[in-house]
Amino acid sequence: MSRQKTILFACGTGIATSTAVNVAVTEEMKKRGLTFNAQQAKATEVPGLADNVDFIVATTPISASVTKPVIKGLAFLTGIGKDKVLDEIEAQLRK
Repeated sequence: MSRQKTILFACGTGIATSTAVNVAVTEEMKKRGLTFNAQQAKATEVPGLADNVDFIVATTPISASVTKPVIKGLAFLTGIGKDKVLDEIEAQLRK
């Protein structure tokens, strides 16, 4: 069995929006038969945490110094393009 991946969910404060996105992604990935570990953080904390995760889902801009894949999670707030973002997350989890 392959190692379970870790997603870092990031927003402006690391509380409300990242929690909402984490819950939405967890529910959808469960339907797709996927599980993962999750962490949440403020966008400003991401550079210091990125080495310990597989990729990041962020609803706010992330420092260009971060080398891990960053998936833009704004679709979870607007509803526009949400399925495409979920497919991107699934693809990262299946790598």
